[in-house]
Amino acid sequence: MHLALNGWFWNSPTTGSGHYIRQLAKALADGDADMQITVVVPSGGRRDCPGSDLDLAPSCALQPIPCGRSNLAKVQFEQTVFPRACGRLGADVAHVPYWAPPVRSPVPLVVTIHDLIPLVMRHYRGGPLQRLYTALVGATARGAALVLTDSDASRSDILQKLGLSEKRVRVVPLAADDRYGPEPHAEDTTIRAACGLPDRYILYLGGFDRRKNLAVVLAAYGWAGPAIGEECRLVIAGRLPDRDSPFAPDPRRLMREMNVPDELVHLIGFVAEKDKPAIYRGAVAFIFPSRYEGFGLPPLEAQACGTPVVASDAGSLPEIVGDAGILLPPDDARGMGGMLIQLALDDRFRADMSGRAVAQAARFSWERTAEATRAAYRDVRE
Repeated sequence: MHLALNGWFWNSPTTGSGHYIRQLAKALADGDADMQITVVVPSGGRRDCPGSDLDLAPSCALQPIPCGRSNLAKVQFEQTVFPRACGRLGADVAHVPYWAPPVRSPVPLVVTIHDLIPLVMRHYRGGPLQRLYTALVGATARGAALVLTDSDASRSDILQKLGLSEKRVRVVPLAADDRYGPEPHAEDTTIRAACGLPDRYILYLGGFDRRKNLAVVLAAYGWAGPAIGEECRLVIAGRLPDRDSPFAPDPRRLMREMNVPDELVHLIGFVAEKDKPAIYRGAVAFIFPSRYEGFGLPPLEAQACGTPVVASDAGSLPEIVGDAGILLPPDDARGMGGMLIQLALDDRFRADMSGRAVAQAARFSWERTAEATRAAYRDVRE
């Protein structure tokens, strides 16, 4: 089988779509020597030299095609450049690994829709051009032979919002990378020291847009702080917003408004992918009160590292965290604070939750993701 993959996000590995396509391509190639994979990648401007830091099998090749980097160029790549490349390559199946299938495809088409945030959440609908783009990709998704999605929660949204038949939408969960594990590494202490981390800490690692619900992170720690603040600080990791706005509130402003003492919170900024396992492994607990996730990779990464998770019960998170973590309503800051206190002070409870977290994360693997995705390709060829 010859598979053509839309690689628009290939050189953006820190994005969710970029991470997904790289891990999927590697797992597909590693697991099936008879599958030929061509990743069609845009070249030009910041996307020059579409190399990879992955150790890809010989059966996986990158095919660069000159392309601009504007929003219009992206649409042209999705709607014209990629499907034409599929035809020239003689591909058996085309896969668009994010929500942007072409109107027409010369070969059977699979599309992955990770979530429907612009349709589910009003504040994410954007301006007229973004809404037009959402309408376009929503309409073109109906022409795909098969839609893959990350969770039952996302599948339910797709069936409801896009009106697709149940047999054309299939759940294929994602996974944490192999580098996420509970065993300490020699460089862990050095990495945490370089980030200025305290010996014990509660961790939030993720984005700062409003659905991530950072105000509840701070409110939960506000409840927990009087009991654990002296010996277990709050660490907030992630690239801070360029400006404070209702869509992406700056945590420093939230801290001032909520009277959370600066000395109890460490804002460590962007964390490189290679450093994340050490940051997770050093945490007493991971807090993630998101209001909506199509999958929710950070809690799974934390669990793979043996770090207990306190999360919301919204979206896909119950599927990912399972009964191996603590799930509460997304606005229950007091309840989350209470669980942070117990995890920080009760070693036996934390050890039990840590063991359950590792077992839960082991249910997900990129090998299983690739196996289910290959089955989807075979089905659309029949």
